[in-house]
Amino acid sequence: MLNKLKIAITGGIGAGKSEVSKIISAAGYDVLYADEIAKDILYTDKKIQKKIIDAFGSKSFDGAKPNKEFLSKIAFSTKENVEKINSIIHPATLSLISKKLDEILILKEIAFVESALIYEAKRAKMFDYIIHVYAQENIRIERATKRLNISEEEVKDRISMQLDEEEKRKRADFVIENNSSLDELENKTKFVLHLLNALAVSKTNENNLED
Repeated sequence: MLNKLKIAITGGIGAGKSEVSKIISAAGYDVLYADEIAKDILYTDKKIQKKIIDAFGSKSFDGAKPNKEFLSKIAFSTKENVEKINSIIHPATLSLISKKLDEILILKEIAFVESALIYEAKRAKMFDYIIHVYAQENIRIERATKRLNISEEEVKDRISMQLDEEEKRKRADFVIENNSSLDELENKTKFVLHLLNALAVSKTNENNLED
């Protein structure tokens, strides 16, 4: 889509991608949240529900509602299970995200998607730029245990299921380090927004010259 930018916001558990997304949203930009879209699909899509029950058993759902405690434990129990549940939910989630992005970009120049698994889902090419929110592992573990009320070991298990943070950092177009205060995080995020707006203007000018 000419003159438009699709931006991914990613980062490991506890890195602070949700905080970055809130800052971007508060600045007036549209942000789609992959987890929310996936949860909505999990609650409403009967075909997806059947595939999950076939893969993980009848305990996966309590009537029409997903058994989140059961699914959380079984999905993160092995790398194979993580890949299995992702292979069921990701295609439908990414399809809906793509549709929503196109709708936003009819009127806007830039749209954002927050997702932890951009690289794991092999969807980096879906975006013009990728922002990686980075924090030291000990900080991530401390944040995640408090926010999710899970043990340090459970956080470490989830970290081990994802692509190495240093590798993600190398692949990203922009890196926002989040090892300090929220004020500092806001300043860094707004600086990246300034750069992205400049890139959007540059892209528009290039296309106008080609026309």
